Amino acid sequence: MSGVTDQFRRAQLAIAALFCFLGFQYATWASRLPAIKTRLDLTEAELGLLLMACGAGAAASFPLVAILMKRMGSRRLAVLSAVVLSLLLLALSAAPNYPVALVIICCDGIAVGSLNVAMNAQGAALEVTYQRTAMARLHATFSAGSLFAALLASGVNLLTTDVTVHFGVAAALLLLLVGLTRSGLLTEDQRPPAGTPAGTPTEDPAPEKSRRKLSMPSRVTIWMGFAMVFGTVTEGAMNDWSALYMKDVVDAAAELAPMGIAVVSVMMVLARVFADGWRSRWGDGRIVRVGGVVAGTGLALALLAGGVVPTLIGFACVGLGVAAVTPCIYVAAAAQGTDALALVAAMGTTGLLAGPALIGFIASAGSLVWGMGAVAASAILVSLCATRIRWPGLAESEPRVLSAEI
Repeated sequence: MSGVTDQFRRAQLAIAALFCFLGFQYATWASRLPAIKTRLDLTEAELGLLLMACGAGAAASFPLVAILMKRMGSRRLAVLSAVVLSLLLLALSAAPNYPVALVIICCDGIAVGSLNVAMNAQGAALEVTYQRTAMARLHATFSAGSLFAALLASGVNLLTTDVTVHFGVAAALLLLLVGLTRSGLLTEDQRPPAGTPAGTPTEDPAPEKSRRKLSMPSRVTIWMGFAMVFGTVTEGAMNDWSALYMKDVVDAAAELAPMGIAVVSVMMVLARVFADGWRSRWGDGRIVRVGGVVAGTGLALALLAGGVVPTLIGFACVGLGVAAVTPCIYVAAAAQGTDALALVAAMGTTGLLAGPALIGFIASAGSLVWGMGAVAASAILVSLCATRIRWPGLAESEPRVLSAEI
């Protein structure tokens, strides 16, 4: 048993490194946007389009990623995407003008979409192969990667403001991370054959030509996609609008306004650390349904009550409620196949990209209170969509026995 546990932990650390990698890579170039804006002499509109290009590339990557997953498998696609993302940092630091930077960032979005699907396929395969829940903690390491990137940016800025030096150091660290963890990644993307003992990895059969073509999504996959959209709309809107809501609506002091996003982020990380244990005990479907209700009703009550403390409590409910939504949906999508996983991931990226803008339109037409009310409604819609999804694992009327140990 100890041998199986060691194999599980080795694979879990390697896959967690992919999640940490993606958070680190994205936060690295995002943290230097002011310097990039100054060097390329960009307007606010041009900078906004640059950010949109990354999201658009990730959202449009679905057909390519679905085909690459079938041809290469998640392990090789993850390594290839990670290497490309490292090199794109160097390319961005050397971009001579705005059009070239747009192309680089769009390619970055495509590579992000590829790594996102591949690493979540690895996480789902880890759970199936070793019969242990792990996805929520894997997603928590994405936030850790973002934190490490912010610390590195601050440290490098103490020595030099040169973006090329910063991105060169970051790319070297990312390539080193890929090299150290590559051998620990799983070669198996599918469920093991019936009767295979838990903890026994199996070789992935060669993909058949007939399976390399895209297939029409099933009704269940569409519901997963909508649940992912509403979940990422909720998450993205809270990241972009919580500080402004604290300042303009709640009239919080300037030093308290950033506490909105801080509360959401901290609660999400903490919840993801413990969420795998909750999934083992109550099942993924129940966690998503209850989480959506907690997030939606908590935020709605906070909007009605007003005041700094009720608002922060409501924001904490959102972080707690949506923390396990995306990990659980990724696991369910992976169980439907690579096409479903790629489509659901692309829809999630679209929600994350379009959600904050949609809330802005609602706020402009009415008020920010109505905009945040739409966020609460989006969280409730996650729960409604979850009732239409066929969740993998044991029947939800029975306690799940999967272990969530690290």
